[in-house]
Amino acid sequence: MNIKGTVTLRTTAASAAQATAKTTAATTADAAATAQTTAQATALSAVADTLPARWAPGSVDSNHTADPNHTAEVTKHLDNVLPALDSLRSQSGLLSEWGTVLARRLLSGQRLLAAGNGGSAAEAQHLTAELVGRFDEERAPFSAISLHAESSAVTALANDYGYEEVFARQVRAHGRSGDVLILLSTSGRSPNLLKAVRSAKERGITTWALTGSGPNPLAEACDQAITIDALSANAQEGHLIAIHAVCRAFDAEVARRAGSNSFGGGQP
Repeated sequence: MNIKGTVTLRTTAASAAQATAKTTAATTADAAATAQTTAQATALSAVADTLPARWAPGSVDSNHTADPNHTAEVTKHLDNVLPALDSLRSQSGLLSEWGTVLARRLLSGQRLLAAGNGGSAAEAQHLTAELVGRFDEERAPFSAISLHAESSAVTALANDYGYEEVFARQVRAHGRSGDVLILLSTSGRSPNLLKAVRSAKERGITTWALTGSGPNPLAEACDQAITIDALSANAQEGHLIAIHAVCRAFDAEVARRAGSNSFGGGQP
């Protein structure tokens, strides 16, 4: 019996079997990936076309004149800003209080933390930029941090702890007793903002909410809230006006404490 030949045959057969198994596994994996891609493409193609007929490419007039329907939509939107302004005007005292308190806190070495999601994140970052930079006139810079602007921290925290923790953990890291946390949300229902409030309260941080129509969970959770009774888009536009109103009172208090009638007195 040729033992060496038998062993060689068995080894060759085993190698062939392993190669076949690897090829089969690779083919199966490729098939699975292809199936997943096909399923995703099918899901995307199944999304309904929600573009209104009057906005379809073929509906544009050759002379590029404004469609009366579009003009009506714009006018309606602008008219809906008025309720937002009226709502803010009724809360002008609180807006003034926020600006004054914030100036006193920051002049004492405290810090403002701000956060929001989507468009509200942009508005919150607008506020911190006004404080670190300037609003109208020259003055000292003040410590204000937009938590959502820390992209590496946000993505790391979302990946490791979940998106609901992206602001709460940063509040625990940066916040100190006496600081102020302002949270912006048109819905007032964002879980990550609600968790940030809880973290702030644990550390003695004052919490303010700037939201859309109330009551809502965020407004109720914070120490104070300004709710804008308007449609979501118009409420968000109102948030920018509210931010500028707060900055107006902030600068006035800084100037008063500097003993100057101008805003150029700087930080005492």
